[in-house]
Amino acid sequence: MKPIWIVDDDQSIRFVLEKALLREHLPTRSFSNSRDVLAALSTAADDEGPQILVSDIRMPGGSGLELLEKVKAKFPGLPVIIMTAFSDLDSAVSAFQGGAFEYLPKPFDLPKAVELIRRAVEESQREEVSEERMDEAPEMLGQAPAMQDVFRAIGRLAQSNVTVLITGESGSGKELVARALHKHSPRAGGPFVAINTAAIPKDLLESELFGHERGAFTGAQTMRRGRFEQADGGTLFLDEIGDMPFELQTRLLRVLSDGHFYRVGGHSAVKTNVRVIAATHQDLEQRVKEGGFREDLFHRLNVIRLRLPALRERKEDVSMLTRHFLQQSAQQLGVEPKRISDAALVWLEGFAFPGNVRQLENLCHWLTVMAPAQLIEPKDLPPEIGVSRADPAQPKPDVASATQSAEAAAPAQAAPLPYFPEAVPVGSTSFDPLQEWEHGLEGEAIALLGSGRLDVWDVLTKRFESRLILAALASTKGRRIEAAHKLGIGRNTITRKIQELGLE
Repeated sequence: MKPIWIVDDDQSIRFVLEKALLREHLPTRSFSNSRDVLAALSTAADDEGPQILVSDIRMPGGSGLELLEKVKAKFPGLPVIIMTAFSDLDSAVSAFQGGAFEYLPKPFDLPKAVELIRRAVEESQREEVSEERMDEAPEMLGQAPAMQDVFRAIGRLAQSNVTVLITGESGSGKELVARALHKHSPRAGGPFVAINTAAIPKDLLESELFGHERGAFTGAQTMRRGRFEQADGGTLFLDEIGDMPFELQTRLLRVLSDGHFYRVGGHSAVKTNVRVIAATHQDLEQRVKEGGFREDLFHRLNVIRLRLPALRERKEDVSMLTRHFLQQSAQQLGVEPKRISDAALVWLEGFAFPGNVRQLENLCHWLTVMAPAQLIEPKDLPPEIGVSRADPAQPKPDVASATQSAEAAAPAQAAPLPYFPEAVPVGSTSFDPLQEWEHGLEGEAIALLGSGRLDVWDVLTKRFESRLILAALASTKGRRIEAAHKLGIGRNTITRKIQELGLE
């Protein structure tokens, strides 16, 4: 991780923060004035800059506010924490208006200061992951004619600022299309901000979208910029727009009309330059007829409509997507990618995938963790793939032989497993990876117990612990202490388990 830069002319403040952050295994670099910071920033490589910047507000040779302005001009995504005495709270408000992440009043409580800095670090790392995905993720995949039509539409729409409404079933990749429209547009250098209007409580959604002023409501201790301000100069993606509360639809219509809005509790209009892309899996025309969606807002959003096909409408893409997601899952977990046999692909291509591309992605992640061998065979697939085929009574010959061999190895009384089909019912639009994992584990246990083995507990426990530790290490980029903390175990425990399981 890149270091946390501390800027303060008071040596005691720098010393206290350095020691506290060192105990948290957070690297630091200290400066006594803003001139040295700007000089270091001008010569630092991309991987040598700060993870976050913690700066005093009043220093000789340049104030923290001036430093904030210059840093934000060059590194707009860098979180900056401004330290200030209580008498400087008015200046702290100015700091927020300049884009500060948070302010830290002096004298500060050290544990709270460390907690605030760690929160800023986490926010910074989330931004890095988002940018990395934006820069390194491959273009959308699809050879099916329906997807080629989508690609052509993206090419035509990318250079325009027109509002786009993306429709399609849940999990069909609506956000990927929105990101592609942004990436290939003149706004690509600006931010891409996404918000799922169905995932945020009604009482908080207005503040999330438009921001709030300090004291606007209980708990609003500071001014906060909303998603419209954050997306200024770029693209705002409003996912599941059909679930937006009716009273907020009026405010959204006003912003789409003239680009002006008010923060919650604010009295001054804020101007924003944002391209809005909306998405929904609902029938908005029907929602308008039912009175749940404003007709004028529908027409404002429905300038260009882009429909995404369901995965069952593009079965020729299943093979390509499966191999891509297996590679992606292996990279995330830090393991060798698994291959999939043609026989297993036959089963996947025959499955309806009610959860669409997202369900296939989750399934590939499950296979990366749970499939016992490097080559995935039909017997390794989750049980619902077989029972949910369009014509389960007539499987392909190669699939049938694989199924028969698997059934022969299991006891007759365990074969039906009537509860497995409930994992993803036919026609369902949801896919629960946790439930899939539990059913898969149960099926694996039944198969091993039926084979006559007497070490089933040890075999499955070792596989479970290995995958769990590898996943935690992947999420922390190999930092064992942080991985142990996330898993809820001790440092010595994770070290011992790594040695026992041969994960060194």
